[in-house]
Amino acid sequence: MKPISFMRHRFPADVIRHAVWLYFRCSLSFRDVEELLAQRGIDVSYETIRCWTIKFGPLIARRLKRRRQAPSPRWHLDEMVCWIGGKRLYLWRAIDDEGEVLDLVVQPRRDTEAALRLLRRLLHNQPVEPQTITTDGLASYGAALDVLDLRHLHRPGRLRENNRAENSHLPIRRRERQQQGFKSQASAQRFLTTYSAIYNTFNIQRHLISRPTLRRFRAEADAAWSAAVA
Repeated sequence: MKPISFMRHRFPADVIRHAVWLYFRCSLSFRDVEELLAQRGIDVSYETIRCWTIKFGPLIARRLKRRRQAPSPRWHLDEMVCWIGGKRLYLWRAIDDEGEVLDLVVQPRRDTEAALRLLRRLLHNQPVEPQTITTDGLASYGAALDVLDLRHLHRPGRLRENNRAENSHLPIRRRERQQQGFKSQASAQRFLTTYSAIYNTFNIQRHLISRPTLRRFRAEADAAWSAAVA
């Protein structure tokens, strides 16, 4: 991968990288990141930080995705309601059985066409073929899988069977509250796609592993980040 160019930016590349990392890795607003940098003697406005995240965030996310190993073939799909720009929209998401976010798409409807769009994105972008596709009881999933001739992989169930996907919404709900809601469908799609790629890199499920393993996983995540932003 070619190095990321930080030419024509007044601030050093390390400052830009750290600001982008703070915003996407932690539940912080642009003003929070501005305060943290100011405490370290770096005088930069929150609007400049916003521009950095828009310019470099999606690029870093794509580079992180290319470095990830293939996900599990056992997929969980679910949708959640979001109020974006005063409109009721639906965030359709797919994760694997280990909690890695596979893909997401913000759509205005909760129907078969919307489910079909998510599934087609998954089949086109993922390096593995699904073995099982677990969903809630929404009939749109079954209809979309019928169109794709994948009904034999469908595992419809209630909340308990798809609890992995339901719990994966919680980090997004925290960011949604921190940002006081998303402002538009396009900005929500851009932010959540970038956020998910960075979340996958640093989501090491620390409550399930020992302290030495945690330190090793953290070092691997930091190394992946350093390679992606170089």
